[in-house]
Amino acid sequence: MSFQSLYCAAFDGLSAKEVEVEVSFTKALPSFQVTGLAGNAIQESKQRVQSALMANDFKFPPLKITINLSPSDLPKQGSFYDLPIALLVAMYGRNNIKDSINNEKPKKYFAFGELGLDGRIKDTKAIYPLIFSLLSDEKNLDSIFFLPMESKDFYCQIPNLKAYFVDTLSEAIEILQTSPTIVNIIQELPFSYMDICSERYYYSDNFELDFIDIVGQIRAKRAALIAACGFHNILFEGSAGSGKSMIATRMPYILPPLRRNEILHNASHNLIITPNRPFRNPHNSATKAAILGSAVGHSVKFGEISLAHNGVLFFDELPHFPKSILESLREPLENHYFVISRLCTKVKTPSDFMFIGAMNPCPCGNLLSISKECRCSKREIDSYRGKISEPIWDRIDLCVQMQEGDSNKDRISSKEIQKQILDAFKFQKNRGQKCYNSRLIGESLEEFCKLDDECISVLDKAIARFGISLRQKNKILKVARTIADLAGSDNIHKEHLAESISYRKIS
Repeated sequence: MSFQSLYCAAFDGLSAKEVEVEVSFTKALPSFQVTGLAGNAIQESKQRVQSALMANDFKFPPLKITINLSPSDLPKQGSFYDLPIALLVAMYGRNNIKDSINNEKPKKYFAFGELGLDGRIKDTKAIYPLIFSLLSDEKNLDSIFFLPMESKDFYCQIPNLKAYFVDTLSEAIEILQTSPTIVNIIQELPFSYMDICSERYYYSDNFELDFIDIVGQIRAKRAALIAACGFHNILFEGSAGSGKSMIATRMPYILPPLRRNEILHNASHNLIITPNRPFRNPHNSATKAAILGSAVGHSVKFGEISLAHNGVLFFDELPHFPKSILESLREPLENHYFVISRLCTKVKTPSDFMFIGAMNPCPCGNLLSISKECRCSKREIDSYRGKISEPIWDRIDLCVQMQEGDSNKDRISSKEIQKQILDAFKFQKNRGQKCYNSRLIGESLEEFCKLDDECISVLDKAIARFGISLRQKNKILKVARTIADLAGSDNIHKEHLAESISYRKIS
């Protein structure tokens, strides 16, 4: 009996777990079996592997071939197991796999790829997130990967990746036998960037949707600028057609720049390397599982709040979302993660997004209209607004009423807004701040949001007059800090605090 092994991976929750692919050849009736909780796609790989090997002049020995995927209690799915299975079978009767770097300590060889019937190696959407997760663990930094050549430019963006990129199965077999030197050059991201404190931040200056299209709405655009700069949650309230959705859909293009690792993390969901942040806009008929995510066994299905990580989650017609969904947003809006708990699974999913809400002022939408009469009773209006609970209101940093019939024709482009945000972002980083203003807590909040005596007096009067909660008070301070950053001020002054208070919830 001969025996060798390679490695692949499977998701266990959100983390990639190594899967050792083992092969044995035993004297028995000829057969080809795959064990280890292999899903349908893996069971079907036997036909693809056999065809690919025969296309490369491999003759199957008259033996029983057993492939085992270990650990055997972890469910596995995916056609990317084709390549390691084929390589192990192809190595039958050949020399053992050589170490690729000067015969030092043995390296782990990972192989990912779907096989065509002619031996071509194809990419699949499941490979990238697995590799990104594996290389987040220091123990895999010396590992060597076999990956599809067709996606070389995509995978070469991942730091610390040591890989052979192959087009065909025969190329992979030859590399296992000869172990040529690996030359992997991490490609620079082809985006605009700024260097701050020895770190590079990337952004896009291509605005598919531009603020220049929005006429008037000076206050709403100012609030959008503040929200984007500090990554604050914001709610727009106004009549139908006043521009709420227009502003919301343009905000992802002006948000602060991203680090390389954040861009690569976002690519795990959409398989696109871009400095544009994700924008998720679920309909109010979406199910709770679609919004929050779900888990079945070891498999996690991301919801909208996780797909919006590092980006924007936009709820249009906010009061029409089911109350159970709105109340479930409390945890991710406050803690920036969400825990999916099921019978045998508990997974903590990252959900650090900027929340944008839009709503009408009343059920008919005409309460703030200057040309139409509202048909709603006070009871109906109270019931409509009451669908959003006080804890949810508490988690919204800025509330803005749209101005219908705004005669001001002033316009500002997204490029101009972005410049202000980039300058403020650089200002924040240069003072040693590691997070967005909206994420300041504890000692960081006290350090960067100090108030002088005059500001303390103004804030105390506002708290007494409007019944502001402690959470609202902290949000007022954070928004004031962002306003001061946009003004290039080291300290929060009275005018910054007053503007911040003006964006509180309107009762």
